[in-house]
Amino acid sequence: MSIEKNLKKIKSSLPGHVTLVAVSKTKPESDIQEAYDAGQRILGENRVQEMVEKWEHLPKDIQWHMIGHVQRNKVKHMIDFVDFIHGVDSFRLLKEINKRAKKADRKVDCLLQMHIAEEDTKFGLDTKELHEIVTSEAFQKFKNVRVKGLMGMATFTDDENQVRREFKQLKSHFDRLKKQLPEIDTLSMGMSGDYKIAIEEGSTMVRIGSSIFGARK
Repeated sequence: MSIEKNLKKIKSSLPGHVTLVAVSKTKPESDIQEAYDAGQRILGENRVQEMVEKWEHLPKDIQWHMIGHVQRNKVKHMIDFVDFIHGVDSFRLLKEINKRAKKADRKVDCLLQMHIAEEDTKFGLDTKELHEIVTSEAFQKFKNVRVKGLMGMATFTDDENQVRREFKQLKSHFDRLKKQLPEIDTLSMGMSGDYKIAIEEGSTMVRIGSSIFGARK
């Protein structure tokens, strides 16, 4: 099946309020160009260096989403063009993004990443850390980052009840945060294997790679 057909199939299954991030990590630029030609403009990468190289060669109206774990010393390499940073899992990282975005005279959209999975390998904030960030005086003064909502990854398991439970948990964090930050509007949860459950539980943004570009080697 072609990338274009895969994209059409997935887009036709998404409600109008859900944004599709096509996850192009590890995929060649020719595949991304094919997705672009099929109308896809939002692409997700998980390594800064790979994203920078692709950005240099591909059409400039692509919106690049950084969906992987970000080290603070890498922020400067992508700050001139990145549209959305999903995995903000510490106050120090948010501070660094604000500092670099200010130097670049940009405002960058970000999502705070919550730890909802039972696996230890996933990054993310807990409830206490989230509260500490958004109620801090320093956070109120950031002018070059816009926190748009939350992101999270469910446990990699065939147990749909567990996945649903974790997504419900993230949605409840989002609803509580919205009372503090009424302007937030993005809940990024759901990937190729679980995006349908995520949408049922309130996701507004899904990150889909293998169902579009095929399995990764």
